[in-house]
Amino acid sequence: MLTTIVPKLPMRDKSITREFYLTELGFTDIGSEDYDGYLLVKKDNAEIHFFEFNGLDPKENYGQVYIRTNDIEALYQSMLDNNSTIHPAGHLQIKPWGQKEFAMLDPDNNLLTFGQRI
Repeated sequence: MLTTIVPKLPMRDKSITREFYLTELGFTDIGSEDYDGYLLVKKDNAEIHFFEFNGLDPKENYGQVYIRTNDIEALYQSMLDNNSTIHPAGHLQIKPWGQKEFAMLDPDNNLLTFGQRI
């Protein structure tokens, strides 16, 4: 019955969040209308929605999303080539749970972890 899941993450500034996801990560804005305080982005089969949260303290934001990929090496290299900031503890590595992963933070400290089963 379930077909997909779309995470909704907090953002403080729609233009900054939009710029990060479109420029840094290569997502596309899929909002057919400019919804006030709401943003929809998509890349390949990954879709993320954002809601405006003006009072968000990034140091207290625990928003996170795990994004699976089928070519972790190429994705990681594209992030490096784009000068994207990889989380200091999140460089590409093999995890004990059988995933190869890397991570980064968006402008609001939402943790984005990218992983591929090995």
